[in-house]
Amino acid sequence: MGSEVNGGGGGTDRPDEGKSWAPPPFEAPEVRFTKLFINGCFVDAVSGRTFETRDPRTGDVIASVAEGDREDVDLAVKAARDAFDHGEWPRMSGSERGRIMARFADLVERHADELAALESLDAGKHPAVTKAVDVGNAAGSLRYFAGAADKIHGETLRMRGQFQGYTLREPLGVAGLIIPWNFPTTMFGIKVAPALAAGCTMVVKPAEQTPLSALYLADLAKQAGIPDGVINVVPGFGPTAGAAIASHMDVDMVSFTGSTEVGRLIMEAAARSNLKPVFLELGGKSPLIIFDDADLDMAVELAISANFFNKGEACVAASRVYVQESIYDRREFKKLAERMRSWVVGDPLNDPRVDQGPQVDKVQYERVLSYIEHGKREGATLLTGGTPCGQKGYYIQSAVFTNVNEDMVIAKEEIFGPVMCLMKFRTVEEAIATRRVVRSVRAGLVWVNCYFAVCSDCPFGGRGLSGFGKDEGLHALDKYLAVKSVVTPLRGSPWM
Repeated sequence: MGSEVNGGGGGTDRPDEGKSWAPPPFEAPEVRFTKLFINGCFVDAVSGRTFETRDPRTGDVIASVAEGDREDVDLAVKAARDAFDHGEWPRMSGSERGRIMARFADLVERHADELAALESLDAGKHPAVTKAVDVGNAAGSLRYFAGAADKIHGETLRMRGQFQGYTLREPLGVAGLIIPWNFPTTMFGIKVAPALAAGCTMVVKPAEQTPLSALYLADLAKQAGIPDGVINVVPGFGPTAGAAIASHMDVDMVSFTGSTEVGRLIMEAAARSNLKPVFLELGGKSPLIIFDDADLDMAVELAISANFFNKGEACVAASRVYVQESIYDRREFKKLAERMRSWVVGDPLNDPRVDQGPQVDKVQYERVLSYIEHGKREGATLLTGGTPCGQKGYYIQSAVFTNVNEDMVIAKEEIFGPVMCLMKFRTVEEAIATRRVVRSVRAGLVWVNCYFAVCSDCPFGGRGLSGFGKDEGLHALDKYLAVKSVVTPLRGSPWM
């Protein structure tokens, strides 16, 4: 029992009134940028080393990319520091920064097809979805924070005694931005945009699995008129380039999206160096709670999208689906297995019918499969899917488990792949340990009767082991701004 397979070496014709159908072949985009972007120029790594980025549909090499290391991070940080201490970007008016950021957003939208093709090739995504969601989010973030750039204000303070005070909100300095592989274009936009609006300069490290879109975006930033040194992009590996950013004495803050384990390492490195502030958007094990008064057809569709959008490679994936016991065995939930059997796993770049592409790389592919085996060994029932498919590439049939309990590994640990765990509960108290739902759930974000409702207006981020600090929304600016209090005497004033 499993999903329809149509990719990675296998495939079926599309039924169309008896006629065979073949999609137009995908034209791989030209990979124009594979070097480090430092101080407005594309340059080789100091060591001369490169690493391979691969197509997850096949495992074939797409391109060799310059491998940044500590020496390259030093050069990038120096460029960012010079641009901050002596350059024009933090000294521009907010409205002028906003105009340049709006031009950047225009260019992102103008080049949306190329960006979507690059990210889809690098990450195994559907180009149409990538264009609408990933590229659209990046452009949207740039526009949103372009509008906020001239609205960064301090406060006037009425102090005790004969003093007048006010606050200034100043750009923090050089930001280290470490972005993940699951939404690389989106994450570039939502971290870079508020940093730019605040007047910061930055060093961006994209994930080694998906470095191509960040380099393309760096070129667009230069075309938009963002001065040299303001945005620097250093592809590389976490233990080398990422660690160098986290421990660098001249980096003023770090914003990281990734695993909880690496988040701890970044906090430790920041503490051991210059005590720079760190903001973390980390992993999760989000629950989807379905009550007995829900529209069950809608609930099934939400459960599917909440688990399997982006191949399950999402920190907010609702991999624990709690269904109230009184409706657990209703026919609507039995439809879930039927629905998943028609779920098309395959090559998203060559077949528009495909619902789910390959996992991002071999490491993640093997990790997901190991969790599926864990679930079976621990006694959960595999209702559908859960097996590799295709002769090549990193494809997995979406897995749905039932009879899952809280002590199982698949219920406790983030899988970051297409695995759903269906679990029963009797009462609200059982589902959330005696607290009322929206106000009492300890989470950074709660969706009610919807899922994946995200936009630039809405702060995004977790709590506890899922991190702290917000991406998106005006709260995101706080990460990149320092508050300075200014106090002067004001004697004999009637205002006092």
